[in-house]
Amino acid sequence: MKYPILLALAVVSLSPVSAQETPAPAPAALPCPVTPVPLPAGLEGWVIHDPVTAATTAGDLAKAQILIGQGATVTLTPQAQVTYIVTPEKPAKPGSMGGLLGFTVQVAGTYRVALGAGAWIDVLRDGKVIASTAHGHGQPCSSIRKTVDFALTPGKYLVQVVGNSAPRLSLMVAHAS
Repeated sequence: MKYPILLALAVVSLSPVSAQETPAPAPAALPCPVTPVPLPAGLEGWVIHDPVTAATTAGDLAKAQILIGQGATVTLTPQAQVTYIVTPEKPAKPGSMGGLLGFTVQVAGTYRVALGAGAWIDVLRDGKVIASTAHGHGQPCSSIRKTVDFALTPGKYLVQVVGNSAPRLSLMVAHAS
């Protein structure tokens, strides 16, 4: 009975361990350059942000319109004061910020909503949520945190912003293809 234990100890002691076999720590992220990185095609308008105050009800949407291809710095409202058109798919944490924005599509295609923070968005048309077709992260070393794509046809749309942690959000809708 003691021989199998000795054999196991011998195998363990014969296994060479060297510093070269120890996994190297992950390389540190390279610092971002002083000159901002170029943004992908279609997102060039991100660099200029027009101020927009998000609506809190559908009746206020006329004052909360954004232009496709142009960045916006959106002032949001405490979530509890926003009357969403449909219940947001993802519930927000208490104390977070939200709002409603309108935009108009002239040409059918894929449209990308770029966000400077991790807020949740729903895009609606005629009171119905449009399913997203893709999700992504912003380009490294840019101020775009995430992107969400939608296949849209000409018409009026609404963006519901949900669960932003700050009262301001950089946002842009761009024609991606």
